[in-house]
Parts: sequence; structure tokens; C-alpha cells
Amino acid sequence: MKEKKVLSIKDLNRYIKMRLESDNTLQDVWVRGEISNFTHHSSGHMYFTLKDADSRLKSIMFASSNQRLGFIPREGTKVLACGNISVYERDGQYQFYVSQMQPDGIGSLYLAFEQLKKKLADEGLFAVERKQSIPRFPKAIGVITSPTGAAVRDIMITLQRRYPNVPILLYPVLVQGTQAAPSIVKAIETMNARNEVDVMIVGRGGGSLEELWAFNEEAVARSIYASLIPIISAVGHETDFTIADFVADLRAATPTAAAELAVPHHLELRQQLSYYNQRLHGGLSNQLERGRERLRRARRSPVFLNPRRQLLVQPMERLDRTKEQLAYKMRRRLTKLQERQLKLDKLLSSYNPKEQVLFAKRRLGSTVRQLQQAIQTAKSQKRQELVSAIRQLDALSPLKVMQRGYSLVYDENQKQLIKSIQQVQIGDVLKLRLTDGQVDCHVWSMEGKENVKTGNDA
Repeated sequence: MKEKKVLSIKDLNRYIKMRLESDNTLQDVWVRGEISNFTHHSSGHMYFTLKDADSRLKSIMFASSNQRLGFIPREGTKVLACGNISVYERDGQYQFYVSQMQPDGIGSLYLAFEQLKKKLADEGLFAVERKQSIPRFPKAIGVITSPTGAAVRDIMITLQRRYPNVPILLYPVLVQGTQAAPSIVKAIETMNARNEVDVMIVGRGGGSLEELWAFNEEAVARSIYASLIPIISAVGHETDFTIADFVADLRAATPTAAAELAVPHHLELRQQLSYYNQRLHGGLSNQLERGRERLRRARRSPVFLNPRRQLLVQPMERLDRTKEQLAYKMRRRLTKLQERQLKLDKLLSSYNPKEQVLFAKRRLGSTVRQLQQAIQTAKSQKRQELVSAIRQLDALSPLKVMQRGYSLVYDENQKQLIKSIQQVQIGDVLKLRLTDGQVDCHVWSMEGKENVKTGNDA
């Protein structure tokens, strides 16, 4: 019998989780339902249940995802939610992990909103660098909104409270319905054509996506972009965002906030004016006191106390010192010029033909003397060498040896010098050369010595 495989609860829940997460359909699924048991935890996560008439689905939306929501979910809100199904292993419950959510019933409008937003962003209509700055002190303000809504009342009250003297030009328009967008476009174009205001506030009070849709129309967005007058958008409440908000030069969270951004508060201006006035008075007082102190110092100055000494004596002393310095510098300059002239005269004389001839003669005489001295030295040296050689030759001369009683023995033909009896035979004729002549001899006998080498030693 095959052994059964037994799993722990944890392993089983993990296996189910893996199976659910491997299903592509369950990893990107849209669900329609009504929110119940809604809890917005302090961590930022949202815990709730999605329900319909027949069933319930436990759901969670983490803070990293719900921060991008364009609305605030509430109990009973019907929504379209997108996310994935997985299992919470500890409790063994499968849950719906929501990544996107939008109110139900406006899916097509929401999709159109996102598509238009991407299109205009790609064209650069939202670029920060093309936005105009709002004037600090506007001379007149234009308001484009419904004349009967709460928004116009909030704007007017805020403008009058903060900046009472500014003129306000109200251009009433439709802010809801099919004719709202053309009405808003015409108002913006008219105010630009009349050029009577420095800044415009365009907006309305809060409402649903359908009610605010006029401010998501492409025509309204392009008219705001083309406006030469800076525009502050004030559409809906703080959580409401429209295409007009992205295109406008400045976005305000509410109509009241738009009025606050359009003008400064007169009390703040008065405080700043008072502050600058105090600084001005303080600066003038300090400057006046510094001027007085300079005047007091000037009165104590030696120039005023003893003007003759300061204005005549000291300048005369400076004049005398200046004269002495000038005379000294002139003498030094004259000395340098004289020295320079002497150097130039000497240099010029060296190029004079007469001087050059004299110099050449002196150089030639010196060269002749040097040559004669060299010749005498060479002759003396050669003479000494000759005397020494003669002495050496005389010392080595055979005649010197012959003067001491020696003679030279030659054969009969005087071709060979006889040095040994081996060269002589009895009967040979020999010739003896003496210092004062020559003797012919005839060999009668020979006697040799033992142990004496005989023969030709040449």
C-alpha cells in the first residue's frame, strides 16, 4: 500500500499560495464591488472588504499604492479595483491585494482622463519651464467661474479681505454640462483679447468626476496653455485634480486658496511697510549720526585748528623735500648718462679704422715676438739634443775602444769581422785595423782555449 504524504498546515497554505500566484488570470484581475468594513490604518495601509449581492472578498491596499488615489474611499463606495489574488499564510485566507482603484460608474471617463493627460504631457503642456509667474501686486484680477456657485462667493470675499482696493472682473461661465467647456474657452480668449487684468482665476467648487469634466476637456486645456495672462486653476476640493490644474501656471487646492495665491494680504503688506519704514528711519538716523560725528572730527582737525601750519608750513616743507629729491635724482641721472656716454665713446673708438690699424700692429708685433721666442726656444732645444746625441755617439764609437789598445780583425777582403778562431785557417791573410792605420798579418799557427765558445757570434 502506497504511503500517504502528510503536509503541515503551513506547507499546505504555501502550496495553495504558489498555485494561485502562478495563475496569470488571478495576477491582474479587475473586480467590481462595494467597500465595507473599511479601515485606514495608521501605517497608511487600507483594509476593507469588497462585496456584491452574492459574495464577499477580503482586500488590502498598501500605502505605496493608495497614495496615488484621486479620491478617498469610504464605507459604501462602489469601486472598480485591480490587483492580484494570493493567500495570507498565517490565517489560511486568500485575499485581494489591490494596486489600482477608481469609483465605479466612471471607468470610461477615468480612462479618457488618463489618455488625455498622457497626450498633453507628451506635448509639453505641463512643462514647468513654460509656466508664467504670478505678479506680486496685480492691478486687476479676472475671475472665470459660475456666478451663482459658492466658489465665486469665496473668491470675492477672500480677495476683498486680503487686497480690498484691487479691481475684480467677473466673467460668468457655465461650469457643468456639454456647453461648459466652450463657455470657459470663450471667457479665457476674451479676457486675453481685452487685456484688462494681470492674472486670472479659473475654477469652480467641488463635485464628482462627471461634474468637473468640463475642466478635463482638451479645448479648455489648450486655451489655458495659449493664454498670455497667467492663470490660477481652482477646481474642486483639495483631492480633486483636473487637466486644467496640470496646464495652469499655478494650481490652487480650493477657490479660496486661489484667491490667497493671487494677491498678498494688506495686513502683511502694512507690516512689511512698517518694517521697511523702521529700517529706513534707522538707516537715516545712523547716517545722520555718522555725518555729525564726521563734522565733530573735522572741527577738531588740525587743519581747522591751525590752518596756517597745515596749509602753508607743511606744504612748504614737502616742497623743499621734493626739490631736494628732484635735484638728487637729476644728478644721478646725469651721472648715469655720462657713464653711458663714456662707454659709447669707448665702443665707438674700437670701431675707428685708425684704432683698428694700431691694434692690428700691436697684435702683429706681439705675434712676431712670440714667434721669435718660440724659434729661439726650439733652436736651443734642438742644439741640446744634438750635443747629447754627439756625446752618446762618441761614447759608442769603436775608435774610442781602439784608443785603449784594441784593434779590429778582418778577413783578407775586409768583408767579414773575425771574432773566433773558427773563422780562420792557417795560411789565411788577416787585416788588423788600428787607430792610426792598418796591418796585414799571415796566420802561422792557432791555439784555442778550452771551454771557450768559438765560431761566428754575429
